[in-house]
Amino acid sequence: MTPGSAAARDPGLQPERTRLAWRRTTLTCTVAAVLAARTALHRGASTAGVVACALSLLLWLGFLAVAHRRITGLAAAPPRALGARAATAAALCTAALALCALVAVF
Repeated sequence: MTPGSAAARDPGLQPERTRLAWRRTTLTCTVAAVLAARTALHRGASTAGVVACALSLLLWLGFLAVAHRRITGLAAAPPRALGARAATAAALCTAALALCALVAVF
């Protein structure tokens, strides 16, 4: 075995730390979506508020799907690398959810 081969690599606790980080991020997105929905509907159920709530829910579900896929991917014997599509989807869901929260607040 060469030092750079996959069989020689000992991931240690890195996959567990990464899995916990994904879970914390998912919890944070859940809180942001709930607060955005609460803020949007607090002033009354307007059309814009309902649309913002629905969009926040869809974005949260998208991020939840990406995070679940990543968490299960980390459980494999050699943890699989995060794909470019999954990373892009997670970043876009997070940014769009933050934008929805900003729109709901103002």
